[in-house]
Amino acid sequence: MCAKKVTQKPEDVPTTGHIWDGIEELDNPMPRWWVWVFYATIVWGIGYSIAYPAWPMITKATPGLLGASTRADVVAEIKRFDDANATIKQALVDADLTTVSANPDLMSFAQNAGAAVFRTNCTTCHGSGANGIEGKGYPSLLDDDWLWGGDVENIYATIAHGIRNTTHPDARWSQMPAFGADEILERPQVAEVVEYVLQMSGQDHDATLAAAGEAVYLDNCAACHMEDGSGDVTQGAPNLADAIWLYGGSRDAVTYSVVNARFGVMPGWNDKLPEDEIRAVALYVHSRGGGQ
Repeated sequence: MCAKKVTQKPEDVPTTGHIWDGIEELDNPMPRWWVWVFYATIVWGIGYSIAYPAWPMITKATPGLLGASTRADVVAEIKRFDDANATIKQALVDADLTTVSANPDLMSFAQNAGAAVFRTNCTTCHGSGANGIEGKGYPSLLDDDWLWGGDVENIYATIAHGIRNTTHPDARWSQMPAFGADEILERPQVAEVVEYVLQMSGQDHDATLAAAGEAVYLDNCAACHMEDGSGDVTQGAPNLADAIWLYGGSRDAVTYSVVNARFGVMPGWNDKLPEDEIRAVALYVHSRGGGQ
């Protein structure tokens, strides 16, 4: 049904020239109050860009006549909190790590500060819950298997200096030989020692190969992993007689480890974090349940 055509008079409002299906768009003027508000926003925008940082330049933004800086505000706020916590931070730095738990206030501060440090710096590898990434070489911090010792002082040393990195002279360091790739063992010997390791850890194994692999293990592996497979924290040699595997405990995963070796690297943090934060995160990790 079509609308009735409207014939405009000369004094009527002009149109924009847009017509659709016989309907013309009127060119009504905007209300004066709306126009003045629009002009005011333009003036306000110009004033703001002059008074505050606004226009991006090649290396920085225009600073503004008022010299306001949200970055400076954040720095000042951080400094305010740092100043407020300076005393207890120094107390943490001066404390014996083994006795901090006897001081409830200091331990509470360390736990909260350490949790924040952990979430910021450690979760990428160890997971948000500190349970690591199974089979990928990122250890869980919740169990009682510690390559370099799980008491609070050893945890502190590991965090501070890292493992097998080239930037910290005191980094933990050990190297497993690539028994297969470097032809230290022949392929049949690799298969035999793998079955013996599976036997030690209580997994399904080939008993005949495992019996032959015992001699191979004692000659080549026991110096680091001990004769009973319990490992040695002074060398970072893992326990092979339990069910916890950093790179996986399947036949294929163990074979890969024997043939190619593993070389996990952890950065040291004493050049990235202040001493109080390293101590705080060491105490936090130690308290998660797996600390010795």
